[in-house]
Amino acid sequence: MKELKIYNFMGPSRAMMVVSAVLLLLSSVSLSTRGIHLGLDFSGGTQIEVGYQQPAAVETVRAQLVDAGFDGPTVVHFGAETEVLLRLKEIPVVDQAAVQSEEQQPDIGQRVVAALSAGGEQIELRRVDYVGPQIGEELREEGGLGMLVALAVVMLYVAVRFQFKFALGAVLALAHDVILTLGFFSVTQMEFDLTVLAAILAVIGYSLNDTIIVFDRVRENFRKLRKTQAVDVINESLSQTLWRTLNTSVTTLLVLLALYIFGGELIHNFAAALLFGVLVGTYSSIYVAANLLLLLKVSREDLLQPVEGELVDDLP
Repeated sequence: MKELKIYNFMGPSRAMMVVSAVLLLLSSVSLSTRGIHLGLDFSGGTQIEVGYQQPAAVETVRAQLVDAGFDGPTVVHFGAETEVLLRLKEIPVVDQAAVQSEEQQPDIGQRVVAALSAGGEQIELRRVDYVGPQIGEELREEGGLGMLVALAVVMLYVAVRFQFKFALGAVLALAHDVILTLGFFSVTQMEFDLTVLAAILAVIGYSLNDTIIVFDRVRENFRKLRKTQAVDVINESLSQTLWRTLNTSVTTLLVLLALYIFGGELIHNFAAALLFGVLVGTYSSIYVAANLLLLLKVSREDLLQPVEGELVDDLP
């Protein structure tokens, strides 16, 4: 049987801590100064679906809306090239508050159809949906609460399954992943909507799965290698799970890359959030979660089960 090669993952642990600290700082600064470009789901606005008789170019449709006074419209194909989905955050009228209401939705739709029909195209208005600012604010609050609840449940689960130091390390690593992903969207100013929020929650689950596998091997090796230092136990555990982590990450990234390239603009940001999140989650499982165990001074006394007739405190 081929002997397992043990890699010194914890050798550059201090350098990795500096990298993570710099990335967290940059993300925090960007979030506090630039903020996040919230999508219609969180900021409020109108979503309109229209149908063309011939394939429509989204660039042409967007230009027509801008010429008609609509500021920063989002235009994507919806299923077929003859189906177009429009997202409008602002309606160009003197009294916006009077127009952006459910009673005025058909008027908004007709104004859009009139603007797009100026070139002689025949356009069918399929659907008009309105998201009010109050609903958007509620979605923001509930989304943030959902992430906090997810982290709290993760901490409780890991504390019960492993030990409190493991739970603290796992939650801090997950918080690291979430902050960096939010920072990525702040720096790039990509639109942040409900699909991106769902992607971040998926990233939490993916990163936790990787972390749990590493932690499970660490616990097992602490009980097997009873006279080995903690840093050596963690290096051996990471080496044993390395190829499983890489295989899972690479295959997942290939699928997400295909979605990002060929999935269309409607799921573009969703795929981008997952791509970045999986990369960060893989990194954090190795260099954040495991490193935090060392910083928290996890020892074999935290996990070892006493041998019959032997006290843990008496172990060398």
